[in-house]
Amino acid sequence: MGERHMRTHATKHVLMALLVFVTGATGVTAQETEDALAAYRAGKYAEAVRICMVELESMPRNMNSYAVLGWSLVALGRFDEALENGLRGFSVSPRDPRIIEILGEAHYHLGNNLEALNYFEQYAVVASTGDRIEDVYYFMGEIFIRLEEYHHADIALAAAVYHAPNSSTWWARLGYAREMAGDVRYALEAYESALALNSSLTEALRGRDRVRNAAPG
Repeated sequence: MGERHMRTHATKHVLMALLVFVTGATGVTAQETEDALAAYRAGKYAEAVRICMVELESMPRNMNSYAVLGWSLVALGRFDEALENGLRGFSVSPRDPRIIEILGEAHYHLGNNLEALNYFEQYAVVASTGDRIEDVYYFMGEIFIRLEEYHHADIALAAAVYHAPNSSTWWARLGYAREMAGDVRYALEAYESALALNSSLTEALRGRDRVRNAAPG
């Protein structure tokens, strides 16, 4: 076998080995790449938290990681941690609506009504058509009910059902806010809207009966 033929033969083997190595390495890299958002959407919240914490160690200003981390912690009911990490994300980007909403929701579940209301109001300003706007209005309505500010609750919950008209539970809460505000006629309308969506909703059935009995004549 001539020297030239031997070099060509050896080169082919080297190229084949290199191709196998590169292909294998690429496969490993693809397998090792972890997607926090995909884990969150699959309901694997603890896994999403783990991935995000790893990402933030190397990229401490990654707002996508802060957002998925916050959503996952809220889903797990770990509201103190959601608040802590949300504040870290807020210090990086104070106008990111995802982080603002997470902070509002964490405060809401911790019972910090005024703090939650502050963040939800911020969200409504910076993301009036955002993905979470209906939830923000709902939470605001619940906070106003807690504070016994029923007219404000009416406004917030009316906005919530405007954005999410198929939520029977939210219609029932709107009915309750109106009932507590003494607006019997429109409370009845809200309860009936809830029952049109879910005829067995206990809260709406009881509310409808109460306002019917309270209505004059």
